[in-house]
Amino acid sequence: MSKPKHERSLAETEAQAVLRNIRVSPRKLNLVAGLIRNRSAADAVATLTFSKRRIAQDVKKVLESAIANAENNHQLDVDRLVVSRAEVGKSVVMRRFHARGRGRAARVEKWFSHLKIVVAERTQEAAPAETAQEAA
Repeated sequence: MSKPKHERSLAETEAQAVLRNIRVSPRKLNLVAGLIRNRSAADAVATLTFSKRRIAQDVKKVLESAIANAENNHQLDVDRLVVSRAEVGKSVVMRRFHARGRGRAARVEKWFSHLKIVVAERTQEAAPAETAQEAA
């Protein structure tokens, strides 16, 4: 029996960082996470640095933490890291009530999210093609 997706263990060439209970809705966070999926780590950091979205700075911190985990804990080459997964999940929903006219009330929902970023080292097949271009 295979493990559920949320319990999947990391490969030897992967490192991750997780941020829980971020005060932003999962839909908005997923838009920012989509900007960095399948990009090189350096390119993803540059993209988040110049993004206009408020949450982009928090996502950048998590990405930099995943890169640091790869370098320090797993001894991976930082120059060959790629954002292999950027998973967004739902967290709690804070519910508040807003007073309306005629004694009524409207519900205000404040969504929270989880974020998991997994960076992986590029395979050896992709690396020689780049070095051949640099040598020419």
